[in-house]
Amino acid sequence: MDARLNYFASPTAGKAFKYLMSAGRTLKDSALPIATQELVALRVSQINGCGACIDMHTKDATAAGETSLRLNLVAAWREATVFTEAERAALELAEEGTRVADAAGGVSDEVWARAAKFYDEERLTALVLLVSFMNMANRMNVIARQPAGDYQPGQFH
Repeated sequence: MDARLNYFASPTAGKAFKYLMSAGRTLKDSALPIATQELVALRVSQINGCGACIDMHTKDATAAGETSLRLNLVAAWREATVFTEAERAALELAEEGTRVADAAGGVSDEVWARAAKFYDEERLTALVLLVSFMNMANRMNVIARQPAGDYQPGQFH
């Protein structure tokens, strides 16, 4: 499959990506645990059907020490016993934050309260920004049909 757009050849995309990459680095450096970041990024990308981001975050998570068992079970996190309660709360918030069109109320108070039990305001802020950032990245890649499979761990860091 060929991409519809070559973002790396576009002056406009190049200017925008400078800021997007900076935002991504800021999130990576946040107090939100890296394992949680990668699990959330992967789950949001699965929901949105973004192969390029699934490729990236699976490989980056593996390079950071994540196990294949946990990565393989992210899509079924509710039934899987391999995630902490904090990770489950983050994944739940990520799902509701991604599926806002499916739920008129957005993220429910119950889901927010569960996440707030495990994450302080700074980590919650990072989590919300990450979910939003991933939804944007997924949409850019899905719209332009960016192919998956060639990403090398750390390629964009």
